[in-house]
Amino acid sequence: MEIQAVKRRFGIIGNSQLLNRAIDIAMQVASTDLTVFIAGESGVGKESFPKIIHQFGSRKHGAYTAVNCGAIPEGTIDSELFGHEKGSFTGAHDTRKGYFEVSNGGTIFLDEVAELPLSTQVRLLRVLESGEFYKVGSSKVQKTDVRVVAATNVDIPNAIKEGKFRQDLYYRLNTVPIQIPPLRERKEDIYLLFRKFANDFSERYRMPVLRLNDEAKTLLETYRWPGNIRELKNITEQMSIIEKERILNRDTLAKYLPKSGYSELPVLYKKAGERDKEDFSEREILYKILFDMKKDVAELKRTISSIMRNDEVSLSHEDEKASTEMLSKVYDYDSFMVKPTHGEVQLHSLADKDSYNGPIAESEVVEENLSLEQKEIQMIRQALKRHHGKRKAAATDLGISERTLYRKIKEYEIVD
Repeated sequence: MEIQAVKRRFGIIGNSQLLNRAIDIAMQVASTDLTVFIAGESGVGKESFPKIIHQFGSRKHGAYTAVNCGAIPEGTIDSELFGHEKGSFTGAHDTRKGYFEVSNGGTIFLDEVAELPLSTQVRLLRVLESGEFYKVGSSKVQKTDVRVVAATNVDIPNAIKEGKFRQDLYYRLNTVPIQIPPLRERKEDIYLLFRKFANDFSERYRMPVLRLNDEAKTLLETYRWPGNIRELKNITEQMSIIEKERILNRDTLAKYLPKSGYSELPVLYKKAGERDKEDFSEREILYKILFDMKKDVAELKRTISSIMRNDEVSLSHEDEKASTEMLSKVYDYDSFMVKPTHGEVQLHSLADKDSYNGPIAESEVVEENLSLEQKEIQMIRQALKRHHGKRKAAATDLGISERTLYRKIKEYEIVD
């Protein structure tokens, strides 16, 4: 049977090569009795493939049993899979057949097989190797002829390293592996699936079919879909019920998509030993603060230069040079490092390392800073006086923004 016919029979939507390859492998292995291991993320549709294998195999007339291993409590999982004898534990009022006995001659699908306890993994390994098992509370060997198809969304090699899954069981289950691709690797199928779900919900809720404009369609296909087909189906159902407009735009669709799932934005990949993305955010904030400070320093330099040109403040050539050099050293934000050492502040500038060779005493830095502060207060007061308290005109005269002038007036507590 052709792949397209298989898709129609089992309700599989999509035309991606990765999906077609997975279906092709399932059809080829169906005629054998080999154990099949299906891997893929949660919500990719793994449950369809055991049915394909069962229906196209020699066991299609036998029982097909699907077991969600993660939904069965650890204390009862052995009883569910292998059965138990009457009185074998509290509450065992009758003898019970397990799934392996019921499925004799057919197929058993063990979904979320990585959730099995280690003791149950040992029992399962024996079934796979010899077809034998013991009921809980019995010493009599039972035989079963069952084909096992297992699936999980867990990284099994990592689980083996952590001691949560037996390596020998993994090799036994992984005779024929089938990898189901996530939805983000099937971009050409995303809109097809959306249309299928939109039509289904239109019929169910008796309302017009939901549609997307071009921009919304692009967003739909660039979203990462961490929940895969299940997430797409749920979001389509939400929009079908809630939205009154039947043609949705990008903004409307974006309201239903978690921001963490966007994939087309630049991403920083962290190498070994690098800091986390939270640290990157803190670094961004620090850079912003430094750039703002550098801008303030530039405004201060322009202020000094402007006042000197207007002869409002008389500075000697030596004072001007000293102030400029001090500002350049202290506020070289392109690359600097401050290290307090034995009461001194050492400033190492990568941009102009030859212009300064020795330490600056802490008292000298404080004294110079105070001197500049007093000069700045004096210049602001003179500008305000010259323009009769009009701050906008004073800011223009000083060569700084009005916002900066307001902040400095408040900082220095200057009265107009």
